[in-house]
Amino acid sequence: MTNADAALERLADAILIPPFQGTTAPRWLLGALSRGLAGVTLFAPNMAAGTGALAALTRTLRDAAPDLLVAADEEGGDVTRVWYDTGSPYPGNAALGAVDDTGLTERVHAAIGARLAALGVNLDLAPCLDVLAAPDNPVVGTRSFGASPELVARHGAAAVRGLQSAGVAACAKHFPGHGATLLDSHAELALVPDGLDTVAERDLPPFRAALAAGVATVMPGHLRVPGLTGELPASLSAAAIALLREGLGFDGVVVTDALEMRAVSDPFGIPGAAVRAVAAGNDLLCLGRDVPEEGYLAVRAALRDAVRAGELPAARLEEAAARVAALRARLAAARPPGPAAGPAGEAAGSGLAAAAGIGLAAARRALRVTGVRPELRDPVVVEVEPLPNMAAGNARWGLAGWAAPGGARRVAAAPDPAQAAAGALKAAAGRSLILAVRDAHRSPATQHLVTAVLAERPDAVVVEMGLPYWQPPAAACQTHLATYGASRANAQAAAEFLGLTPGP
Repeated sequence: MTNADAALERLADAILIPPFQGTTAPRWLLGALSRGLAGVTLFAPNMAAGTGALAALTRTLRDAAPDLLVAADEEGGDVTRVWYDTGSPYPGNAALGAVDDTGLTERVHAAIGARLAALGVNLDLAPCLDVLAAPDNPVVGTRSFGASPELVARHGAAAVRGLQSAGVAACAKHFPGHGATLLDSHAELALVPDGLDTVAERDLPPFRAALAAGVATVMPGHLRVPGLTGELPASLSAAAIALLREGLGFDGVVVTDALEMRAVSDPFGIPGAAVRAVAAGNDLLCLGRDVPEEGYLAVRAALRDAVRAGELPAARLEEAAARVAALRARLAAARPPGPAAGPAGEAAGSGLAAAAGIGLAAARRALRVTGVRPELRDPVVVEVEPLPNMAAGNARWGLAGWAAPGGARRVAAAPDPAQAAAGALKAAAGRSLILAVRDAHRSPATQHLVTAVLAERPDAVVVEMGLPYWQPPAAACQTHLATYGASRANAQAAAEFLGLTPGP
C-alpha cells in the first residue's frame, strides 16, 4: 500500500463509528481505535452483560483512544439499548409531550445523559424530532413528542439541553422529518408525501429549535422529499444537506442513520451508500448493528478508492474528518478526569440515584385514565403482541412483571382475533382481566380482539401502552388507561394505579 493510500484510509477511519459483536472489545477494533478510528456504535447485544460490564467495556475502548466517540441509540421510552432487557426507567417522547412540561423533559434527558456518561457513552443518537403527522407511521409513533410543530420544537430543544448538560452530544433526527411517512426506512425508502412549503412549516421548526439550543449533531433520514431530494433519500442528498447547512445554518457534525438500513443498502450496498453519503455532505458514518469487521473494511476501502478515482473530493473527506475531530476534542475536554464509573457502572456520588426517580415521576404524570378505578380480584394480565417497530426491536414491555405467578400471558391478535379473545376470556374466568395493547389504532385485529373481550367482560381493564388514537367506546369499557409508551416506567405507573405489585 502506498503512503497516499494509507493516508486516505486514516481519513476514512476518522469518520467511521462501526459496530462490533459481543460484550468485549475485539482485537481488530482496539487496533483500529489506536490508529485513529473515530469510535464505535453500541447496540443492545453489546450491553447484554449489564451496566458494570458495559462501563468496563467503554473503559477498555477509551484506553485505546481516550477521545473516541461512543455512540448509542438511547431515546428513552420504547427505543432503548442500555435497558433493552428490562425496559427503560425513563418514559419516551410521547409521554413527555403529553405532560407538556419542558422543564420535566429537560430533567429527564439530563438524567438519561448522566446515566450514559457514567457508562462511557458520549454521543446519544437522540432525540427524535419528527412531527407525527401520520398516526399510522410504522416507525416513529411514541418516539415523537407529538403532532404539533411547536410542541415538538420546544420539547426537542429541552431534550438537547438536558442531554448536553451531562456532557453527552445530542443528535437531532431524522432531518428534514420522518413523521409524515407511511413506510419504514429500515425496510424501504420512505416517502414524505408533501410539498416543500408544508415540510418547511411543519417539519423544520423542531430542527431550528434544536440548532438554537446548540445541538452537536444532526441525522438526516433515509426518506425522500421529492421537491428537495428527487429520487434520493435525504441522507444521500446534497440538496438536503445544503438545506441543513445553508438554510438552517448548522455547522456541526452530520451523522448518517445506519447505512445497513435497506432504504440505502438495497440500491447502493453499504460501501456505495457510504461514499454517496460523504459526497452529499455527511461527516460521520454509522454502519448499523450487524455489519461485521469485513463490512467496516469494505467501507473504508470504498472511501479510499472513491477519492483515488476522483468520485469523492479529498477535500470533502478532510472537511468531514476535521468536524469529527473537533467534536471528539470538545467531548474529551468536557469529560471529568478519572474512571467513568464504579464497579456497578454508575457514577460516583448520589447524583444518579437522585435522578433515577425522575423517570417514574414523569410516567405517572403522563398516565391518562378514562373511567373508574377498578377493584381487581386475582387479576390476569393478557398482553397483545403489537405490530413490529424495527427501531424498538423486541425490547421488554408490558405488565407481566407486576402479575402474580401464572397470572400473565401474551397472545397474538392476528390472524384470528376471535380465537385470541376466547383464549383471553378463558384465562381470566372468575378473575379480573387486564388487557395490555400497543398502538391498537394500527392493528384492526387488536381492535377486534379488545371489542370481543369487552362484549363479554366490560369490566376488563384496557391499558394502551402506545398512542391512544383508538379507544373502545366508553359505554363498553369501564376503565381505559393510556401510558403513551411502553417503558418500564410507563408500566410501573399503570401498575401502581391498578394496585398491582411486582411479581417475584
